[in-house]
Amino acid sequence: MEITSERVTIDVDGGRMPAYLVRPAAGGPHPAVIVWMEIFGVNAHIRDVTERVAREGYVALAPNFFHRTAPDIEVGYDDAGMAAGLAELHKLKSDEMIADARAALAFLRARKDVRGDRIGAMGFCIGGHMTYLTAAETDVAAAASFYGGGIAAPQGLGGGPSPVQRTSGIRGRILCLFGSKDLLIPQPQVDAIRQALADAGTRHEIVVYDGADHGFFCDQRATYHEASARDAWERVKRLFAEELKG
Repeated sequence: MEITSERVTIDVDGGRMPAYLVRPAAGGPHPAVIVWMEIFGVNAHIRDVTERVAREGYVALAPNFFHRTAPDIEVGYDDAGMAAGLAELHKLKSDEMIADARAALAFLRARKDVRGDRIGAMGFCIGGHMTYLTAAETDVAAAASFYGGGIAAPQGLGGGPSPVQRTSGIRGRILCLFGSKDLLIPQPQVDAIRQALADAGTRHEIVVYDGADHGFFCDQRATYHEASARDAWERVKRLFAEELKG
């Protein structure tokens, strides 16, 4: 499918959140998907994912939720990039992240080429955390969280409830994808997420890929795991097709 892309900004909390917007070049209105970044910013990998989503027939939006402190961040997967991203991660606050999610939804719903009742979210690492938070605090119809760190932490970023403690607020369907070798998200945390979703009666699927590590979906990282990435992408496409195009 032919697509078109542009850089946009989104009003939130009196500031401006930069984002990368990609949409089908023709037709519409289309369902939409928010693509939440890793700590490395809306970099080449996140732009590639956003474009892949758009080619499936969605208006895809990748916002930079570091906009309050690092609106221009775009770093690689080397040691320097990791250090820069972690520095920004420690400045995040759940309440501000929720405000960003709601602003992204409002931005999409104001567009004539978007079906406002058919919006989903997906994200990676801290973006996977953000995806779970978005699912719990907004009315997105579907969510795909890739190796979301800190979802089952004792408290949320900057204090307050963690994402798993907000599980009862999830109204849509959620897919959570993890790697068995991911030391950043040990199995007890995955089990806690699974239990919370079951207790809440949430429509969900949790997949733990044998032999996959943190970052397994990113073909620019040393931990890329092709078989797991391919299967995960098929599951994401199926989730969004069933929940956003139906």
